[in-house]
Amino acid sequence: MLKLSKDGSEPVSYSDFALLARKGARVLKELGLTRGDKLVIYAENSAAWAYADWSAQILGVVVAPIFPTSVKADVEFIVRNCEAKLVIFGNPEQQSRAHAVGTPLISLADFESKLQAAEPLSEDDFNAEVAACRPDDLATLIYTSGTTGEPKGVMLDHRAFCHVCDAVHKNIPFGPEETFLTFLPMSHVYERVAGQVLPISLGATIAYSKGLASLGSEMASVKPTVMLCVPRFLEATMDKVLDGARKAPPVRKFLFDLAYKQGVAKARGQAAPLAGILDKIVCKKVRDKLGGNFLYFVSGGAALPRHVAEFYMAMGLTILQGYGLTETTAATCINHPDRNKYWTAGETLDVEIKIAEDGEILVRGATVMKGYYNNPVATAEAIDDAGWFHTGDIGEFEGKHLKITDRKKDLFKLSNGKYIAPQPLENRLKESTLIQEAVVFGDGQEMATALLVPNWEALRAALGDAKTPETDLITRDDVRALLKPEVDRVNKTLAPHELIKKFALIAQPFTIEAGELTPTLKVKRRVVRERYADVLASMLK
Repeated sequence: MLKLSKDGSEPVSYSDFALLARKGARVLKELGLTRGDKLVIYAENSAAWAYADWSAQILGVVVAPIFPTSVKADVEFIVRNCEAKLVIFGNPEQQSRAHAVGTPLISLADFESKLQAAEPLSEDDFNAEVAACRPDDLATLIYTSGTTGEPKGVMLDHRAFCHVCDAVHKNIPFGPEETFLTFLPMSHVYERVAGQVLPISLGATIAYSKGLASLGSEMASVKPTVMLCVPRFLEATMDKVLDGARKAPPVRKFLFDLAYKQGVAKARGQAAPLAGILDKIVCKKVRDKLGGNFLYFVSGGAALPRHVAEFYMAMGLTILQGYGLTETTAATCINHPDRNKYWTAGETLDVEIKIAEDGEILVRGATVMKGYYNNPVATAEAIDDAGWFHTGDIGEFEGKHLKITDRKKDLFKLSNGKYIAPQPLENRLKESTLIQEAVVFGDGQEMATALLVPNWEALRAALGDAKTPETDLITRDDVRALLKPEVDRVNKTLAPHELIKKFALIAQPFTIEAGELTPTLKVKRRVVRERYADVLASMLK
């Protein structure tokens, strides 16, 4: 069954869903779309989003999704660049952002209304449309948000989607009994492939979340077995659990802390004689709040800090970290539950991977994109003559498991010629309960510096100050005195040239709306550097 609804209504069976997709195909035909045309879907997640997507696939119409939070300039660029014949929008604000291009528009609500009233394509017409589709036909254009420059339209064909599903079927124990709770944007390759196409290929159930605000209650009611997530979500959920434990009565706090320590020891393969009994007393309650049926969190989109993975494993929850890019149809590597090296990105999913001389990860295989739409120069820069896609990520193998160590473009060189990879430093800083976000800089500088966003809830608890504005707190010496030992702790693990010699505090967390995060919650280092240029400069005086 597909719980293809956001309002708690009756689930939609696979046979009914197929009928709705055939109806949607009829609607798109009547709106003038034919094979090879481009359809933009610019809306929040919903069942209707899925109907529009699958209806287009029946007809061979290429779907170009846009993140629902994308700014007007990006929306206009994508609609023009992909030569869209129709834009399906979700709300009036999205309509206004797309309106100026002049491409015909229809609301998702109107599309769904037409779909419900339409006659489905006949069996003969449906079969003819499907038969006309070739494996190397373009299925979708997914525009990379990136951290710099204009979006690039990644061309993915039907073969790529099918290859991912086949590889997961062969390598990971997911089955038709799974329930996927989806909350990441369907416009992103990760959710689109692993949260939509994959579960349907399994015959599994998909439940749609109304959003982050209701996700906690939805976990309890839906009781998912699988959730796709990004590290920021896992970190935020972990912080809530830890904050609740800090505020608990002394006996409960003691038991939680002991269960946490024993659980981490067990996860690391160390002696943990009390882990079993403490799991029943403490950790089961955490799992029950998440629905009680979880098999796996699947983490992707960014590197998963080791301490975050170990927290969940201590609570009896398995995180399978994976790796992939839009250009590789999301799924390139994933950990197997029986061979889970949670500090790595896992084992390859039926593609070739090699490490270049400079440490860059190269990928070749059926999931690699056909290229960037209308951008042959960028395509030639990304895919070499031997068919290897240059990911821009730096990594190494630990046996059969791939480890991502940094982004090639993020590596910076100090003025003394020494190179530093900032991501490992940032992850170590974020292991502190007092630090929510950390961004390390140093290119052309004589030393590494860091911008830190405090975990205000934990910091206020440590200060015993619930009222002082955060903009005032970041200037106080006692606040810096609390955070300095956290930076010193990390520095003790670093080589001399890597030492973070100065840090500054930022009051407000980074957000998508402010342009500091990509839609998949990766920090836009360039934007942060420009926005806080004065702060960064002050540390070098």
